Amino acid sequence: MRFTLNSGVEMPALGFGVFQTPPEVTESSVAEALKVGYRLIDTAASYFNEREVGNGIRSAGVDRSEVFIETKVWISDYGYDETLHAFDKSAGKLGIDQIDLLLLHQPVPTQFDKTVGAYQALEQLLADGRVRAIGVSNFMPEDLGALLDQASVVPAVNQVELHPYFTQPDVQRTNAEHQILTQAWSPMGGITSYRGNGHSTFDDPVIAQIAD
Repeated sequence: MRFTLNSGVEMPALGFGVFQTPPEVTESSVAEALKVGYRLIDTAASYFNEREVGNGIRSAGVDRSEVFIETKVWISDYGYDETLHAFDKSAGKLGIDQIDLLLLHQPVPTQFDKTVGAYQALEQLLADGRVRAIGVSNFMPEDLGALLDQASVVPAVNQVELHPYFTQPDVQRTNAEHQILTQAWSPMGGITSYRGNGHSTFDDPVIAQIAD
């Protein structure tokens, strides 16, 4: 199954994420994910495993045109020129010329001018054909509204925490109003297993019954 983004680009509905995946096992994990059928791989500069993601994609033997690669710019690289350089770093580590989806990892409300500058760099990369789609991550409605006031291109995606214990209806509603696809990170609630709050979707009897 695929979703068509507001830019017309098609994105696989299910992706394999490598947050907290150590570099030494990332390559084999990504390769195996692709071998069993995943076609979207999600990483980020701040995960420190982009190079291994690229190696895993190549070792899997799947044609590059079949793999949708998504990564994110970290806040230390916000600002127009800094974000252009961040693209070069990520593309170089991944070993590719074009990134399918490039996101801003999160807003920085105290330096929103740099957040806007970073997004304007994404717009330029999109215009240059160096990325196929652009978006944001962890943007709340107020962040999104502030960005849209200054953006020329509406984000294609807003990737946010979204799972049975945290459904964020206001964020989903705002995204839908602007034809922005809501992409879930930790969609099965994996984050609930290591937050230490004593409640995990993995142990929830109702969710386990649905899974069965």
